Amino acid sequence: MSFLQHLHETTPVAHDLLVLSIVVLAGIGLGQVRIFGARLGIAGVLFAGLAAAHFGLRPETSVAHFLKDFGLVLFVFALGMQMGPGFFASLRRQGRVLNGYSFLLVAGGAVTAGVGGWLLGMPLPAVAGLFAGATTNTPALGAAQQALASSGATAEMVTLPALSYAATYPLAIVGIIGSLIVLRVLFHVDVKQEAACFREEQGEGVEPLRRMNLRVENPNLDGLAIADIPGLRETGVVISRHRSSAGGEVHAVTPGTRLGTGDLIMAVGTQASLEQFRRVIGQESAENLMKAPGSITYRRVVVTNKHMLGRTVRELGLEHLHNVTVTRVSRGDHIFTALPDLRLQFGDMLQLVGDEQSLDDATRALGNAVHMLQETKFAAIFAGILLGVLLGLYPLHIEGLPAPVRLGLAGGPLVMAILLGHLGRAGPLIMHMPLNANRALRELGIILFLAHVGLLSGGSFVETVFSTRGLQWMLLGVVVTMLPLLLVGALARRWHRMNFMNLCGLLSGGMTDPPALAFATGMARCDSPAIAYAAVYPLTMLLRIIAAQVLAQLG
Repeated sequence: MSFLQHLHETTPVAHDLLVLSIVVLAGIGLGQVRIFGARLGIAGVLFAGLAAAHFGLRPETSVAHFLKDFGLVLFVFALGMQMGPGFFASLRRQGRVLNGYSFLLVAGGAVTAGVGGWLLGMPLPAVAGLFAGATTNTPALGAAQQALASSGATAEMVTLPALSYAATYPLAIVGIIGSLIVLRVLFHVDVKQEAACFREEQGEGVEPLRRMNLRVENPNLDGLAIADIPGLRETGVVISRHRSSAGGEVHAVTPGTRLGTGDLIMAVGTQASLEQFRRVIGQESAENLMKAPGSITYRRVVVTNKHMLGRTVRELGLEHLHNVTVTRVSRGDHIFTALPDLRLQFGDMLQLVGDEQSLDDATRALGNAVHMLQETKFAAIFAGILLGVLLGLYPLHIEGLPAPVRLGLAGGPLVMAILLGHLGRAGPLIMHMPLNANRALRELGIILFLAHVGLLSGGSFVETVFSTRGLQWMLLGVVVTMLPLLLVGALARRWHRMNFMNLCGLLSGGMTDPPALAFATGMARCDSPAIAYAAVYPLTMLLRIIAAQVLAQLG
């Protein structure tokens, strides 16, 4: 310790880096220890920080505050970038039901924490921290502390949420998993059967794309341009190849290609849409135009040219400009028919049909710079963070609160990242972050945040938590964790007959708890719960950030 004290006096930067490294290494090791079958995971860094501060290892205060807040911003922004592309789609159809239940989950936890804190005479900052810890939501803790600091609260009050958070977090992880087990037993769930039913439900109405070779037999189509075929747009079918009834080579189709009776065409779409389209055209042909002679071929090209982003397939004009046809669009794990109104994003993969020269021209126009998919656009990231911080500073006045509620450094960058991730660009900047880079920034951010929360709060942790008051906090935390989960879970199962896969994902995402999701997927032996988890996670995160600020300032 004398060495560290000397280092702190002579080389403070080296001292702070040494302390941070010790805390992170110890915390990651602690997070791997299993307790009742569950692990603390990255939250182990928080407890390592608390222990280090208790024994006198503390960084310079202003540096610790900066790194804590910067880590929080990195975490929520990377999280929003990951969730953004699918967030608004998740609100449609069943996503509305799932997010409705997640709202009840957040509201139930906030009410339970507020009422319980009032009965026990807890300070409101401690109630806010207990709410964040009992729901395993670290950004909510950061939002509560920022709200208290901006309202002029004392340093002791600003520190208090971290203590109640640390007291309730470990049992919350166990409580969430325990709630899933209780619901499984209560409703006599056969997990294998539920998983099979879920896969069947997910497959309803979702068909893979197919090809069909059709012979033109409808006399009303003789001399008609491809673009004018009745039902082409309504069925969502794309025509990629054409050969005249006179024979010869196969050619790529353009909107102006004219049909004749006896011509052969190749159409791409779902089986149902192809059957519907066949009734307009004529009969299916046994001949495969994919194998017929001709200079036509296909190529998969990635959209990386920033001037092409945000355009629809129609607006690209590839048929007119380069004499190629777009038949399919791959985005992540999803494959779509290239409908004219489909709007393109960075990294979309288009399947093009045409001759080699035309495909080369189209490839150059689209970019196809595959290496760019692995590049992290730091200019776009910090532009997004700048806008997110400004958004987080905007005050939202709520009657009865001494200070306005703000999205803050937890909510502002999250909302902005979701919006920019959905749009795909911010002016000339492309909002793209490779998956590995996203995961690395998220983990670095949460490590910095939790380590410095522990280092700033650990001085009074032991005497506060290991006391009668601390025991009350832990018991109330278990109630705040499990009561809303059991009530919402029972309601969703009985009223909406919710599949257990969706229920597990809903409750894990509603508590923003990755260990619970890992437990659910392990129990189901598949990734099905992750679908509902991703659908409710972003909105739940925002609701918890706001609820924690309200709890911290009530009264």
